[in-house]
Amino acid sequence: MNELIVPFCSIFIAMIVIWRSSDGFQAASDYLGRNLTEGVRGATINAIGSSMPELFTTLFGLIMLGELDNFAFGMGTTSGSAIFNSMIIPAVVIMAVTLLGITNKVEVSKKVILRDGLGLIFCEFLLMYVIYKNKIDWIDGLILMSSYLLYVIYMFTSMKKAEEISLISNKTEVKEETPILKSIVYFDFVNIFFRKKANALNAWSLLLFSMGIIGSACVLLINACETIAEGMGVAPYFIAVILASAATSLPDTILSYRDAIKGDYDDAIANALGSNIFDICFALGLPIFVYTLVKGPIVMPESTLSDVIELQISLIILTIVSFYIFYFNKGLKIRHSVYLVGLYILFVAFIFINAYNQN
Repeated sequence: MNELIVPFCSIFIAMIVIWRSSDGFQAASDYLGRNLTEGVRGATINAIGSSMPELFTTLFGLIMLGELDNFAFGMGTTSGSAIFNSMIIPAVVIMAVTLLGITNKVEVSKKVILRDGLGLIFCEFLLMYVIYKNKIDWIDGLILMSSYLLYVIYMFTSMKKAEEISLISNKTEVKEETPILKSIVYFDFVNIFFRKKANALNAWSLLLFSMGIIGSACVLLINACETIAEGMGVAPYFIAVILASAATSLPDTILSYRDAIKGDYDDAIANALGSNIFDICFALGLPIFVYTLVKGPIVMPESTLSDVIELQISLIILTIVSFYIFYFNKGLKIRHSVYLVGLYILFVAFIFINAYNQN
């Protein structure tokens, strides 16, 4: 058991780096999405930026782990993250605003729930089709990425025009300049990039730089998960579904929490659902496209395929349940967060039982 201490510490460090880097996501997305309405910022800029860990984990997993069977590691991370986002993030949002006394219920636009919820369910069925035929080629990656592009185009074309709102003004001054060295040590990228003022150039620079830091943390995360899987005697896939997915979902959780505290409930929920759509269509689609274009089709062994299909079925069922909770209740209350957390606990128990039954 002692040999697992170091990899668990590595996962903790990776999570801290991801957590601190999410401040950069928040500041940059607030500026870049200052004129977006109806949860569009949460479903696009926030969702894409905070989902970079899933993209990097899948892409690096294919490169680092090498064997085609380990494609399941990336699949486990993105699908596990999607379940985490659908269950835990809304629960955190509800608990945060109710326990802090901000409101007694979270009300989200029905349009946002329909748009992102039904879009997510469609993407999950599309992914199930891609997996079930078990000969994943570059065209499948292209189809998944194209689906996300259509989703984004629809959101921007259907978005109502908003009045210009400066969440971070072009002339915003940093309240108190922190020394650069201290900012680097504390991963305070906001203070580094927005030291004088916020503008489009340094906002995009901050967003891209933060994504690069998180990508580096994902390399550490993959190595740690592989070591833990070997120590526990289970396939890396099962560790990815629980540990890697939770670690990579941290930026989504933090961004949704902060949006909820500010009263932006549409963005808080849209970030979680939009992140899932990005994870399924792009965080999987791009690595599939690149890998199969170079290496040829991905064909998983029957045992791995069975595990992945079980996970996708679980994902679809839990997404439909969460959609029902979001859409058919007049406001989300504390009891709904308990339901969501309970469902996630049952899912985790199912994964662990399944992992050890295969030994």
